[in-house]
Amino acid sequence: MNKTKKNGITDSKFELNKSEVYSHLYKQSYEETPFIAAVITYIGYALLTLFGYLRDFTRYVGLEVVKQSADSPRNKGFVPLLSDFESFYTRNLYRRIKDCFNRPISSKPGPEMDVMERVSDDKFWTIRCTGRSQTVINMGSYNYLGFAQNSGRCTDEVEEIIRNYGVGICSTRKEFGNIDLHEKLESVVADYLGVEDAMCFGMGFATNSLNIPAFMSKGCLIISDQLNHASLILGARLSGATIRVFKHNDMESLEGRLRQAVIEGQPRTHRPWKKVLVVVEGIYSMEGSIVKLPDVIRLKKKYKAYLYLDEAHSIGAIGPTGRGVTEFYGCDVKDVDILMGTFTKSFGSCGGYIAGSRKVIQHLRRYSHNGCYGTSMSPPICQQIISSMRIIMGKDGSNDGQTRIDTLRRNTLYFRKRLNQLGYIVYGSEDSPVVPALIFMPAKIGAMSRECLKRNIGIVVVSFPATPMIESRARFCLSAGHTKEMLDKVLDSLDEIAELLSLRGDGYETESQPKMKYIDLDASDLEPQQAEPVEDFIDTVEDIEVFSGCLFSDTSLDTGK
Repeated sequence: MNKTKKNGITDSKFELNKSEVYSHLYKQSYEETPFIAAVITYIGYALLTLFGYLRDFTRYVGLEVVKQSADSPRNKGFVPLLSDFESFYTRNLYRRIKDCFNRPISSKPGPEMDVMERVSDDKFWTIRCTGRSQTVINMGSYNYLGFAQNSGRCTDEVEEIIRNYGVGICSTRKEFGNIDLHEKLESVVADYLGVEDAMCFGMGFATNSLNIPAFMSKGCLIISDQLNHASLILGARLSGATIRVFKHNDMESLEGRLRQAVIEGQPRTHRPWKKVLVVVEGIYSMEGSIVKLPDVIRLKKKYKAYLYLDEAHSIGAIGPTGRGVTEFYGCDVKDVDILMGTFTKSFGSCGGYIAGSRKVIQHLRRYSHNGCYGTSMSPPICQQIISSMRIIMGKDGSNDGQTRIDTLRRNTLYFRKRLNQLGYIVYGSEDSPVVPALIFMPAKIGAMSRECLKRNIGIVVVSFPATPMIESRARFCLSAGHTKEMLDKVLDSLDEIAELLSLRGDGYETESQPKMKYIDLDASDLEPQQAEPVEDFIDTVEDIEVFSGCLFSDTSLDTGK
């Protein structure tokens, strides 16, 4: 029997830790940055900053020409419109490796793609295309299930839709922009997710940023993971709600925030919060980590909060049949109040969705700024999503969808295991198709990207301020379209680059590593892992009234909670 305090909160030391059931799914790798690497990285950034100020001085006295955007001379005496430090960072640090970012491609973003060649005649102040291109293995696109194609069943059906509907709607759904394809799309999405209803939008970023304000307002509390995407952060700020942050995937930190919300209430008045919303992601795109969803659900039920789950990177990419992180853990989708996801990754399209109970979606149709003022989704975009989802669900009469899901899992496990063998420090969950490998120092960011491009490999490198200063990384995204031969070629090249740039971790010993013998995964490794069913997994506190509001601004609507 759990011991309950006077305030109605179960004492954690008497609480049964049933999250152990999911411990085999919580396997994540986060090796601490080596001390020497951290020191050298800080020194590197300090030197870049110092020389940046010296270069700025030479530009100020006219010894060097500046070719960047600047405030108009007519605004002399005005407060600068452009941020001084951001301008400094772009001018002196980002510009040095500008060629590693924003690379244009001239083909479909499939397992291989054509990257356009660019050159600079003025030390990367400006870059121009030469008209030539090179074919590279694509390790940067979010093409998880390989639906970014220009041929096949999806493409054929999209072409037919273009002939019948054209490519644009030229109106919002509140006016003349609601066509039968939109209704069909939302029905397919709801069926795919196993929920009552869904609403779709034309932009994934706006799906978060413009819909969170439809649920939260002043007097509400949003508890957000510290590594949540910028769209979630913007949506939380636009809502006017109070925001509290908990440590990434740390359930003790989350429970502390929830407990504090119950005990203290709103600042100054100490009235109960109107409602509390916990906001998390399924897969975190910079860390490659998977949310500990069963524990989050347990805590949100215990403290009577609501849960907003962003499955942008997890929907289609994990789970035995590609239903995302809820299926991965075997959780009931009804335990998640608001399901969000995007169509830009696994489905080879664009846009996003909000899904949940019919009452939640009815509320959203009335109060969503995105739904009211955003232009309707293009017909071919809708059809691409419908076709790919039907393939994943097997409703096209083939096993193509399940084959793609199984291939992605095999590629993910194989690439992660081999990258660890090579001595790289790899972050994230072993089931995540997002694979970050640390490169630390600022000089190695550009070197890593350029060396990969020399070997016909296209990768994404990420550095400060998108990551902590000492955790710059290369981010690899696996796809069902990748063959083992492609991955082997990439891994061979990464082996050479690790030696060239000294990217191996402290635990790597050259003498103890076979040179490099490719491994094959055991059949047991490829079997989808799920938690064993546990009766009465959630411990709730029934005798305490925690939050007074419902999920909607209109308190006449009932969520059934």
